[in-house]
This record gives sequence, structure tokens and C-alpha cells, in this order.
Amino acid sequence: MRLVRAELLKIRSTNTWWTFGLIALGLWAVTLFFNYIQTQFLAGPDATTGMPEDQAEQLRAAGEPVSLAANLYTNGQFLGLVIVLVLGVLVVTNEFHHQTVTTTFLTTPHRTAVVVAKLVAAALLGALFWVVTTGLNLLTGPLILNAFDVANQLDKGEVWQAIWLNGLAYLLWAIFGVGFGVLIRSQIGATVTAILLYFAGFIGAAIFFSTLATRFGDWINDLQVLVPSLASQLMVSAVELPSQPPQWLGAVVLIGYAVLTAGIGTLMIRKRDIS
Repeated sequence: MRLVRAELLKIRSTNTWWTFGLIALGLWAVTLFFNYIQTQFLAGPDATTGMPEDQAEQLRAAGEPVSLAANLYTNGQFLGLVIVLVLGVLVVTNEFHHQTVTTTFLTTPHRTAVVVAKLVAAALLGALFWVVTTGLNLLTGPLILNAFDVANQLDKGEVWQAIWLNGLAYLLWAIFGVGFGVLIRSQIGATVTAILLYFAGFIGAAIFFSTLATRFGDWINDLQVLVPSLASQLMVSAVELPSQPPQWLGAVVLIGYAVLTAGIGTLMIRKRDIS
């Protein structure tokens, strides 16, 4: 606990965390606007008019009340995860950038304990961002649903499952960030690489698997869950959409990546020359 408190103090003693907090709030507001428009469309009576049956089926599933509610109560996840990912990177790379890592390991020679403390601190920071955004979502979500004559759905277990799994996603992406910071000690290099992999994985993988699915069949789309950014999106879906893997599989994939990242990061820090 002493090491975790020390890592949290390092985070609080810089302007980084609240600067990113303000950025996250701005991105949350922008996302809420687009989710409002999406809810208006999906809750409308003409959402599937003139569409092919397969697309109409997906829109009808996405337009179910529990799906609309889960989307609003997890609002801000896509860009929020990028914020906690970068913060996780900075938890490690700040030490190398400001050349305090040598002092840290001289003070605490057990490097594994230091890495674990950084992982825990990053996860707690990710949890904080989830708590704040979820609180805002629970305030604004019912208002938007009520505007389109949809009940708040807070009595549905599927909705709360999406909310809790969203929190797990925030924790895991913060841990990914620490792993990136260990693998690439350059602050700029690690940050840019992490962001590019997140967005490229989301957009590129969706296009790649969609192209393969047209040739080899819809079962190819199930493999999208192996891409972390797509797995975290799957975790917060309250209903199983057509041609989509089960929700729990996204959580399993992300946990696997987090364990792998944390394990590799710990081994590298233990063996690498940090001077």
C-alpha cells in the first residue's frame, strides 16, 4: 500500500491528471451529443425503413430499450479509454522522461513491487474516470430516454452488467498503458504508438474483417473480438446483436491481454538496465 500511495502521489503532484480529466469531460460531452442523435434515430418509427433485412435486424436490436440505455449509460467509453490508456503510459514514462526512475528503484530495489504499484495506481485512476463519467451518464441518460418515451431501464440486469463491464474496461486499458510505457520508454513514442494502435485497431480491423466476411462468411466477424478496442465495445452491448460474439467473450479477451501486458512489462523492468 505504501508504494501504491507513493505512485498516486506522483500522479497528483503533476497537472497531467486534471488536464486529462478536463479533456475527458469535453470528449464525454461531444460523445453525448452524438449518442443523443443516435438515440433519436434508433427510437424513431422509421429507423429501418427501406433497409435490407440483415441491416434492419441489426438496427432493431440496437434500438431495443435496454440497448439504447446501455449505450447512454456507458457514454464516452470509446474516447475515455484512450485517455486512461495515455495516463497509464505516463505513469511509467514520466519516470524515464524526468530521470527519476533510478531513484525510484534505489529506494525500492524490488522492481516487481514497483511495477505492481504502478499497475494498481493506473487501475485506480482508470476507475476514477469511470466513476465520474458513469455518474454523469446516470444523470443525463434517463433524461434523454424520457425525451423519446423510453423508460430508464435501470431495473434491467443487462444494463447494469454493461455499466460494470465498462468499469472493467477502464481498469484494463489503464493497465495496457503501463505495459506500453514499459515496452517503449520514450514518452512521445509510447503515447503516439498506443493511440495509433487503439484507433487503427478499431477502424482497420473493422474494415479488414468486414472484407473477409463478404468472401468467407459471417463467422469471420466473430474474430473481431480479438482486437482489444473492439472487445471493449462488445463488453458494453446489452443485447447480442446479429453476427456478434457474446458479451462475456470481450471481457475474457481484454483480461487476457491485460495479464499478458502486465506480465511482460514486469519481466522487462526486472531485467532491463534502467540507468
